[in-house]
Amino acid sequence: MNAVDVFDYAGVALFAATGALAASRKQLDIIGFLFLAAVTGTGGGTVRDLVLGVPVFWVEQPVYIVVCTVTAIFLYFTAHLAESRYRWLLWLDAAGLAAYGVFGAYKGLAVSGSPIIAVVMGMMTGTLGGILRDVLANEPSVLIRREIYVTAALTGAAVFVAAEAAGTGLAVAASLGFAAAFVLRGCAIAFEWALPNYRSRQGRNPDDLRR
Repeated sequence: MNAVDVFDYAGVALFAATGALAASRKQLDIIGFLFLAAVTGTGGGTVRDLVLGVPVFWVEQPVYIVVCTVTAIFLYFTAHLAESRYRWLLWLDAAGLAAYGVFGAYKGLAVSGSPIIAVVMGMMTGTLGGILRDVLANEPSVLIRREIYVTAALTGAAVFVAAEAAGTGLAVAASLGFAAAFVLRGCAIAFEWALPNYRSRQGRNPDDLRR
């Protein structure tokens, strides 16, 4: 197991944990926990593999489903012990986004050889699981909240790809990519960082368009 494989398993487990925590906030039964954990843990990677045209990772290696299942069962019995489940969800999601973003970029680079495709795959892998979780749990999606999310995954993936191209070595590149994504997302959570919103402006007068 190399450095990025660790990020792969960590990303699945961390996202599965956020899915289970979302299920606890909705007071679902154990099946709800298992479903949300599995969808959140594998959603981003599934879309990535389908886009890249390679076998879906959890179909080839069912151990990932076992990881999601164990995580869901553990949190079914322990989620109530957390002082703030929503806070835990945010920070676990940040770590999952960073870890999975790095692995997505690694796999995108390995399959396509293109740095651009690698960064896009890192972004998709790191964010789609959280987006699916929010939709299924009927929570406000991260896409419509004023906070840095997708940008953090893009940044982490880009840093990984740049570091790998610079010859830093796989472990160093993965660590740098993870740190960049996690720090950026963590600052967005802690300090409410956000990109500037689009500001609506008055449109042109229709009469002017005819001139």
